[in-house]
Amino acid sequence: MSAISLLSWLALAAMLVPLAYLVALALASVPSPRARKVAERPSHRFAIAIPAHDEESVIGDTVRRLRQLDYPSDLFDVHVVADHCSDQTAELVRAAGGVAHERTDGPRTGKGGALGWLFGRILADQAFDAVVVFDSDTRVDREFLRVMDGRLATGDQVIQGQHVISNPSHGWFPALTWAMFLIDNRFSNLGRVNLGLSAKNMGDSICFRADILRRIGWGQGLTEDYQLRQRLLLEGTRIAYEPRAIGRGEAALTWTQARAQRARWLRGTRDASREYAKHLFAEGIRRLNPALLDGAIQAYFPSYSTLSLIAMVLLVAQLAARSLGAAFPPSVLVSWTGLVGILFAYPLFGLALEKAPVRAYLVILSGPIFILWRSWLAFQSRRAKRQVVWVRTAHGDASAR
Repeated sequence: MSAISLLSWLALAAMLVPLAYLVALALASVPSPRARKVAERPSHRFAIAIPAHDEESVIGDTVRRLRQLDYPSDLFDVHVVADHCSDQTAELVRAAGGVAHERTDGPRTGKGGALGWLFGRILADQAFDAVVVFDSDTRVDREFLRVMDGRLATGDQVIQGQHVISNPSHGWFPALTWAMFLIDNRFSNLGRVNLGLSAKNMGDSICFRADILRRIGWGQGLTEDYQLRQRLLLEGTRIAYEPRAIGRGEAALTWTQARAQRARWLRGTRDASREYAKHLFAEGIRRLNPALLDGAIQAYFPSYSTLSLIAMVLLVAQLAARSLGAAFPPSVLVSWTGLVGILFAYPLFGLALEKAPVRAYLVILSGPIFILWRSWLAFQSRRAKRQVVWVRTAHGDASAR
C-alpha cells in the first residue's frame, strides 16, 4: 500500500467517527415521541419571561396572543424586560396585558443579562412553579402551557419545546433556516432524548422549574443558552424535548443579519466549549454518564457543515490527484464517495422523517452554499481578536425587510 493510500484510509477512519455520531442521532430519532396526556385541571403557575430591546413593532401582538393561551388566566403572567428601550415597548406591553420591567441601569449586555436581571425581580415570588422563555416575536400554540404543565407533572425539570421558523416565505435564508430547524429538532433534540441524553437549549420556547433558575440563573455571554445547557449537565439535569409545545419565531431575513447572528453564535460556542468541554468529559468518565459525554462530544466534534466541507474537499483533491497519476486504489475512492453520499442524504432523511413538503427538499439542496458561508464565518471567528458583542436582530419591522 502506498503512503498516499495509507493517509487516505487514515483520514477516512478519522472522518467516520464524527459521522457515526451524527448517524446514531439520526437513527435514534426514527421513533416518534409517545403521546402524553394533558391534565384537565392544570396545577402549575407559570411566569412567561421575554427579553425585549426596542421591539415596539412586535411586542404588543406577542403579549396579546400569550394572554389568549388555553390556560387559566390566574395561573400565568407575562413579564417583559424592556432592556434600555428608546421606543414604546414598555407602554405596549402594559396595554396588551403584560407586566413591563424597564431596565435602564448599567450597560446593555444582551439577552442573557436582560433575562438574568428579570429573573432577579420575578423569581422572588415563590408562587411561580415554572418559567417559560420566549423571544419578543414568538407566536405560541394555544396548548403550549397545558403541554408544559403535563411534562412538569411527570417530573421533568427543563423542557425544550419545538422551535419552528415562522417566515420561510420571506426569502431564501429564512426558507433554508426553516428546513434546517426541522432537521435539527428531529435529530439533535428528539434523537438525543430517545437515547436518554439531553436536548439542546434553543433559547426560546423552553420551560424551567423555577427552583433551577433561582439556583443557577440564566447565564451571561454571547451564547448563554448553550452555556446553560452545559451547566445543567454538570449538575445532573437533562433537558427534555416536547414537540407538541410549539413556538414559532422569525429567522433573519438578510445575509447581513444572519452573519451577525452566526458570528456571535460561533464565537460564543467556541468560548463556552473551551470553558466546559474538558469538565464535561472528565465528569462523564467519572460518573459513567452518557449525557455528560454527549455534551463533551458535541463540543469536540466538528459540526455537520464542517465535516461535510472537509469530506468534499478531500474527495475532490483525491480525484484530482488520481487524474494526475497518483496511485489510489478504487476501493479508497469508492469509500470516500460513500462517505460524501451519506452526508448528502443525512438532511434529506431528516426531512423525510418530518414529512416535510417538497419545498423543504428544494431549499436544502442549496445547503452547500450555506456550508461554505458558515465555514468561512467559523474560520473568521477563530482568527478574530476583536471582541464580538451581542446585537439586536430586527424582527418584523421595516428595517428587517
